[in-house]
Amino acid sequence: MNRYRHALRLPRSPRSRRRVAGLLLAGTLAGVLVPAPAAQARDTSPRPAACPEGLPDGAACWTGTDANGAHYAIAVPARWNGGLVVHAHGGPDLGDASDPRRSVEDLGRWRMMVDQGYAWAGSSYRRGGYGTRMAAADTENVRRLFVEEFGEPRRTYVHGQSWGGNVAAKVVETYAPEGGPYDGALLTNGVLAGASRGYDHRVDLRVVYQYYCANLPRPEEKQYPLWQGLRRGSTLTTAGLRARLQECTGYASPPGERTALQQRNLDDILNVTGIPERTLESHLRFSVFTFRDIVHERLGGRNPFSNRGVRYTGSHDDKALNAGVERFAADPAAVRDLSYDSDLTGRVAIPVLTLHAKDDPTAFVEHEAAYRDTLRGAHRDRWLVQTFTGEHEHSALSDAEYATSLAALDRWARTGRRPTPRSVAAACPAFDRVYATGCFHDPGYRPASYASRVRPRPGGTSWPAMTAAQEKAWSRVPGVGIAP
Repeated sequence: MNRYRHALRLPRSPRSRRRVAGLLLAGTLAGVLVPAPAAQARDTSPRPAACPEGLPDGAACWTGTDANGAHYAIAVPARWNGGLVVHAHGGPDLGDASDPRRSVEDLGRWRMMVDQGYAWAGSSYRRGGYGTRMAAADTENVRRLFVEEFGEPRRTYVHGQSWGGNVAAKVVETYAPEGGPYDGALLTNGVLAGASRGYDHRVDLRVVYQYYCANLPRPEEKQYPLWQGLRRGSTLTTAGLRARLQECTGYASPPGERTALQQRNLDDILNVTGIPERTLESHLRFSVFTFRDIVHERLGGRNPFSNRGVRYTGSHDDKALNAGVERFAADPAAVRDLSYDSDLTGRVAIPVLTLHAKDDPTAFVEHEAAYRDTLRGAHRDRWLVQTFTGEHEHSALSDAEYATSLAALDRWARTGRRPTPRSVAAACPAFDRVYATGCFHDPGYRPASYASRVRPRPGGTSWPAMTAAQEKAWSRVPGVGIAP
């Protein structure tokens, strides 16, 4: 296959070249991408579509559905530099089917990568709900679809944001354990501790919240163990969850309008869990609805979570809290399966650059310490460069920083010269002259250990890392791992 076909700035096949030309002549490169008709769902080839607003002039876009039912979106800029960014989105979104809007929205959100000259491809995943390996497979599938239609890119990078960082890191370990077909990975505000320990703070939130609020479930409602998140069959909605949180804590009201009990409940929950007030609701939603998906839909009702032996501190009465909070121990088989699905082994052989806000209120920056230790334990930390910014957001950092990070990763992959946090920070102002979104790098920052932020489970709950041969054999065992 000719790796330099991109120099023509056109896709590989005559059919695709006609598609690009038709789009350019018809002037259909603005507006909203239109999902494919249901009748064409079995056709996995990309179909021309209008590009989301904000993409650079002359870009051509396509949508499609892969063989597993995952919707995807693709964009190729008019002046293609020959590189491809394959995107893994965060979440996980909940739902039974792939959402055709998700990859389209992601393309619009990450348009700066197309603006930088890269082709872009992203999958909506074949369904909602948890499943890191499933999402990684769908991400790899959209890369293969791109290659089949447009030819082999000169370089291919995988990008993951939030939980997509876990997905992208799993792509690297699963599909490029010794290099190729990916040349590098960019992980931004990633959830990199793996699910067997990465959600322990939400386990703590779930039990601490119930201790103080006693309304999820209420005493008169059907009871269930809190590790389920929510009982199967519950009709509770996100609006209902918000109402119960407000009832207990008054979190949505100005402090002066809260009752004394509401304020004390809110203070105790925040102080004990370390969760920021501005993301309390979103963390609680995850500990309820996503835990229900993990337990009931992915693990057959088994419990992968534990808080046995954890001592909670920071409340107005720690003794009463620790005596009254619900306790449970994980099912080792459930831990094994969740760990196999999402935990990382450190088997990395391509450049990986991470970008993380120090005050990320959703995926705490200490996830980076967990990932650093994982690669160090595998003796692969030479492939890792971690950068940090002084920002306070999770879902969106500065476009100038994203563009800088991608350029640094590309330079590393092309030349073999490993960047440093300082060199990345020094390069950002040039990109900020284009995007005017600011540069907030802190090249001297180093996060504390993951255990300093999230209470470790005595004895640990994660499954020991497998060798490549063990993992290959384990993947063939029926019923193991998160079902696709």
